[in-house]
Amino acid sequence: MAGDIQQQSATPMRRLGPWMCVALVVGNMVGSGAFLLPADLAPLGWNSVYGWLVTIAGTLCLTVVLARLARDLTGGGCGPFTYPAAAFGRGTGFVVAWSYWISIWVTNATLAVAVIRNLSIIWPELAAPGFAASVAIGVIWLFTLVNCRGVRTAGGVQLLTVALKLIPLAGAIVAGFWLVGSGAATPAPHDVPPVTAADINTAATLTLFAMLGFESAMAAGDRVENAHRNVPRATFIGTAITGIVYLFACSAVTLLLPAESVHGSNAPFALFFGELVHPALGPLIAVFAAIAALGAINGFVLLQGELPLSMVHNGLLPRWFGAQNRYEAPYRIHIVSSLLATALVLVNYSRGLAGLFQFMVLVTTSTTIIFYIAGALAGAKLAKEGRIATSPGFAPIAAAGLLYSIWAFYGAGIEAGLWSLLMTATGLPIYLIMRRANRSSPAAAALPGEPPGSAA
Repeated sequence: MAGDIQQQSATPMRRLGPWMCVALVVGNMVGSGAFLLPADLAPLGWNSVYGWLVTIAGTLCLTVVLARLARDLTGGGCGPFTYPAAAFGRGTGFVVAWSYWISIWVTNATLAVAVIRNLSIIWPELAAPGFAASVAIGVIWLFTLVNCRGVRTAGGVQLLTVALKLIPLAGAIVAGFWLVGSGAATPAPHDVPPVTAADINTAATLTLFAMLGFESAMAAGDRVENAHRNVPRATFIGTAITGIVYLFACSAVTLLLPAESVHGSNAPFALFFGELVHPALGPLIAVFAAIAALGAINGFVLLQGELPLSMVHNGLLPRWFGAQNRYEAPYRIHIVSSLLATALVLVNYSRGLAGLFQFMVLVTTSTTIIFYIAGALAGAKLAKEGRIATSPGFAPIAAAGLLYSIWAFYGAGIEAGLWSLLMTATGLPIYLIMRRANRSSPAAAALPGEPPGSAA
C-alpha cells in the first residue's frame, strides 16, 4: 500500500486546467439551490431580493479573504486544511478539513434528493419516499463511478453539465425582463409582505445554501494546474458570475408568480416557464434543473476524494485511504464517502422529499460554515503577522466575512448546528491516533511558513 502511494506520487498528477477549475466552481455552486429555493423564498416577497444581496456581499467578502490565502499559501495542499493549519496549527486544520469533508458527502445526499424532486414533476411515482431514496442513492453511486475514472473524466463531465445548467437560469432572466417590459407580468408589490429585518435574515440564511461551493477550487488545490494563479481567479470569476445569475433568475421566479403557487411547487422554475412562457417548457426545464443537480454532485464527489487524499499526504489520515487506482482516483475514499451519503439518505428518507431537502440544506450549510469562519480568522491572523499580503481594505473585509459567517451559522438553527458539531467531533479520535503515529514516524511535510519538522 505504501509503495503504491510513493510510486504514484513520483509521476505527474492529472490536473484540472483553468477552465475546468472555473467549471468546478460554477458547477458546484449552480446545483439544486437556485432551482428549488424560490419555493421557500416566495412567501418572503421582496425580502428575498435583499436576502440575496446580503448573501452575495457576504460571500464575496469571504472570497476575497480565501482567495488571498490561496494565492500566498502555495504548495500547502487543500484550502480547508492548509489555511487554518497555517494560522492555528495542524489540530485546527484537521478539525476544519474533517468538517468540510462531512459537508461534502452531506451535500451529495442533498443534491441527490434535489434530482428526484425535480424529476418527480415528470414521473410522480418518484415522490414516494422509499422509491425516491433508492433512486437518490443510485445517483450518488453513478457519479462515484464517474469520478473513479479520474479527475480529467470528472472535469469533462463538469464542463458539459455547466453549459446545460446555465440554460434555464439565463432563460429565466431573459423571460423575466421580457415579461415585465411587455406588461405580460407584474412583480409582486414591494410591501406585501412588508420588508423586515427578520425576513431578510431568513432569506439570507436560505440563499447561502445556493452559494456554497465557491471554495471548491481551493478544496481541490492539489489537482489544479498553476494553483496559486488559477484557484483565486476561478474563485472570483465563478462566484461573481453565479451570484449575479442567481439574483436575477431567482427573483424573476419569486416575484412574477403567485407566492402560494411557487411555495407549493417541487420545481419552481418548471412552474415559471410552464405558466408564463409556454406549457410545454415546464417538463423540459425540470430536466435541466435535474441536470444542474447532477453536475453539482459530480463536482462534489470529486472533492469528497481529493480533500481526504490531501489529508493522507499530510499524515492526518491512515495511508490505507490513499490507495489510488490506475486513473489516479482515491477509490477507497470515494467508497467510504458515498456509503456515508447513502446512510444519511436512508436514515432520513421518511421525512418526505420537501422535509428531507430542507433538513439537509440546513445541516450542509452549518457544517460548511465552519470552514468559512476558520478561513476568515486565519486570514486576519496571517495578515496581522505579515505572512500574507494585505491592502488597506483587507481587514474590514475579513471582519465582514467573519461576522457574516457567524450570523449565518446561527441562522441555520440549533438542530442543524448541533448535527454539524457532533459530526465534526467524530474526527477527534482519528486525529489523536494519527498525531501519536506521526510523533514516532513523521510522514507529512511542513506547511508554508512552518519550521522544518513541525509536521508531527
